[in-house]
Amino acid sequence: MIEVKKLIKLARSIIIACDVSTIEDLSQLVKETARVKGIGGYKVGAILVIKYGLAAVVSAVKKQIKQIDLPIELPVIYDHQKAGTDIPDLGSAFVKAVISSGADALILFPFGGMATEKAWINACQDNEFPVLVGGCMTQPEFLEKEGGFIANTGPSLIYKQAAKLGVRDFVMPGNRPELIRLYRRLIRTSTGCDDFALYTPGFISQNGHIAKAEKQAGQNWHAIIGRAIYEAKDRKAAAEKFAAQIIGS
Repeated sequence: MIEVKKLIKLARSIIIACDVSTIEDLSQLVKETARVKGIGGYKVGAILVIKYGLAAVVSAVKKQIKQIDLPIELPVIYDHQKAGTDIPDLGSAFVKAVISSGADALILFPFGGMATEKAWINACQDNEFPVLVGGCMTQPEFLEKEGGFIANTGPSLIYKQAAKLGVRDFVMPGNRPELIRLYRRLIRTSTGCDDFALYTPGFISQNGHIAKAEKQAGQNWHAIIGRAIYEAKDRKAAAEKFAAQIIGS
């Protein structure tokens, strides 16, 4: 297993989820927010990528970042929504395609089983490419006990195996602080340390509260916030408000 560099230099930050509808608006969003203290990176998703292609989407973000003299790097994280569900053999080709786009990291939600999870994580590690692993999502009726299709123990198994494989970046629901606590404990037990980072979506429009998540998330924590920033009338001010809550807490 090959170690990869730490993805986010800040211990705490805001990752802006760029689920806007056009590449022009994406560029404008980055232009308006990249200078905000506490912004740690940008997450791009499948909707923009289907429309424009991953390379073009990543390039649009990096072009705006390059024009700004910043003291830290702002990585572009690709969330395929949801990668890591296909057969093990496709992991290597998928990861290489993402790397070729210029993206800086990949989010996996390996619901396809243990063999797929291992193969896709190993594909990232073999290419020294940062990987974030999620196991539980933010929407209602997700777990079996809530009326969903995912076994109650499924996320725990995903996080546990990822931790044992050397993953140190994990995605979990920010609107479920009790699950952040549960999964963080499990990861700590599996790794034997606190040297890992949590990334949590699900705030504001999905009823998550930053203060409640903060109590469970630990020191290495990055809140993923989308609509509350990109739908705001003043995006810079919105980003500043949320970033202050994260880095000032």
